[in-house]
Amino acid sequence: MNMLKWMLMIFLCLFIIIVAVENNPAFSTTVTFKIDLMFVRWETMPLSLYVVTTFTFCLGVIVTGIYSIIDRFALKRRVYQLRKELAAKEKELTSLRNLPITEEDMETGDNSPVSVN
Repeated sequence: MNMLKWMLMIFLCLFIIIVAVENNPAFSTTVTFKIDLMFVRWETMPLSLYVVTTFTFCLGVIVTGIYSIIDRFALKRRVYQLRKELAAKEKELTSLRNLPITEEDMETGDNSPVSVN
């Protein structure tokens, strides 16, 4: 399984390299981003599409990482709560198993007394 994972990673990297080389003129073009609101006017310096795609990819990785960390902490908290609940139920089960058996008359479903010997 580990070998298959590495092979897929190599093929993915190869695919990315091929796309980057084949589209070099398109990625080398420069763009500027403009914000033109009523009270704010802002324009970036000319950036190549390589920089823009790299920045957006890194931003996506960071946002996904933050989401994963938050989700992991929520799952850890849920596991802690479930373990605590399990320990309480096991303690209750152990205490019920250790109850002494008495020699009292017990009733069955048809209301006829049955004694335990």
